[in-house]
Amino acid sequence: MVREIYISKISREEIINNLLVGGREQKELHERASVIRDENVSRNVYFRGLIEFSNICKNDCYYCGIRKSNDKPERYSMSKEEILRAVKFCDRAGYGSIVLQSGERNDVGFINFVAEIVKEIKEKFPAMGMTLCVGEQNKATYRRFFEAGAHRYLLRIETSNEEHYKKLHPKEMNFKDRIKCLENLKDMGFQLGTGVMIGSPFQTIENLVDDLFFFKEMDVDMVGMGPFISHQHTPLKGGDETKNFNLSLNMIAYLRILMPDINIAATTALQALHPRGRELGLEAGANVIMPLVTPKKYRENYQLYDNKPCIEESSDECLVCITERIKSVGLKPKFGEKGDSLHYFRRVKNGCAD
Repeated sequence: MVREIYISKISREEIINNLLVGGREQKELHERASVIRDENVSRNVYFRGLIEFSNICKNDCYYCGIRKSNDKPERYSMSKEEILRAVKFCDRAGYGSIVLQSGERNDVGFINFVAEIVKEIKEKFPAMGMTLCVGEQNKATYRRFFEAGAHRYLLRIETSNEEHYKKLHPKEMNFKDRIKCLENLKDMGFQLGTGVMIGSPFQTIENLVDDLFFFKEMDVDMVGMGPFISHQHTPLKGGDETKNFNLSLNMIAYLRILMPDINIAATTALQALHPRGRELGLEAGANVIMPLVTPKKYRENYQLYDNKPCIEESSDECLVCITERIKSVGLKPKFGEKGDSLHYFRRVKNGCAD
């Protein structure tokens, strides 16, 4: 009860004053967040096998390596057979969930393909958890995906500040549209996931703290956020990578304190900046890992940022590696379970989801 009172009273000003802490204070912050995770969720770490099934995107976000105006990557779309083989690997490996991720599209052919593959996966692997990360869609499409068998959806907001959002995206992309999509997903009954880039150009500490409270006010069920890392073929450059890395760890910790029972990913981008990045993310309070299971031949062409790790490893190598990484920080790799958000079930029980 004491811990619950502390959590409820943590202030915006307190986080602003401490978001940049390092050294002993940072260690104490991360330890506090880890205890809160252990008490409110568990010491288990859940797997999300990441299948990046297409790098074709209609958007031109200024930070993204697969933006439509970047002519360097070879564009691809995996076949249903290739996706099903990747899901079969996840099933054999004991990953309780998958993430189907792609560039953003909303043409009829793409929507049909996604709905059909989700349905087929659900039929062939009924115990497999499934997250979609395929961007902004209308409510009817979200309903179709949900009814086909997807039960989680990740739509990153990238920043909760509308003016900052405009500096990261072309004018064709509308901040309010993205917010509406998040609301629609929640209304539809999805476990709702979002996230932000940490240390992106034009961003302030106050912006980041607002992001944390945005997650809380939106009452999300899962968050994937990581450091801004520039891509050589995009307009946005620069940033202090060491600062962004430490900020990311502290953001994970404060989010765990603010929202004790949600799922928080230790993202791959953390490992791009530090050889133990994902382990340190887990030590800061995260409880989800997303090992890469995209076929090796496609990985080089799905780089949202430079120096993405694991693109040369096989899926089997990733399985061994990530399992040992989890064990190295004293946590338990949890195989064969979906690892659904406890927060989702609590908010549904309280009548906050349709």
